[in-house]
Amino acid sequence: MASTEMDIDPPADSANGAPSAPTTTATPTSDTRTSTGAVAVRSIEGWIILVTNVHEEASEEDLQELFGDYGEIKNLHMNLDRRTGYVKGYALVEYPTQKEAKAAIAGANGAKLLDQTISVDFAFVRPPPKKGDNVGRGGRGGGPGKKGRERSRSPDEVKEE
Repeated sequence: MASTEMDIDPPADSANGAPSAPTTTATPTSDTRTSTGAVAVRSIEGWIILVTNVHEEASEEDLQELFGDYGEIKNLHMNLDRRTGYVKGYALVEYPTQKEAKAAIAGANGAKLLDQTISVDFAFVRPPPKKGDNVGRGGRGGGPGKKGRERSRSPDEVKEE
């Protein structure tokens, strides 16, 4: 029977500010960036990577063999075309830890699978903030230089001047 415990990645820093792991020159955020610069985000149960340009005749065993070298595969999903029964061209591979997912991305990105070069990157990302975006969340356009909309007045309210 499968374990119901969730694997948790160790935090980058503890509450007292001491690092929980040996310190490296790169920041934790830069380590989890995709090739486009977006920040990789953990799914509920693990780190999911997206494999694109998968050959239509590839099997789950082919992907298990390739990606099993980088760590324990928690889940592997390949969508099939309903009409033809062939792979649609992508697959999702889930690893329990970020370290394994990063190793798979670094090792398998650009690799050949059935004579096709595959691309591998994180599936879930938080896009980088755009210039001019408010850092805070919520609100209604009350940013610098913008005047919010006027408040409506009740019909019987009298303006005192």
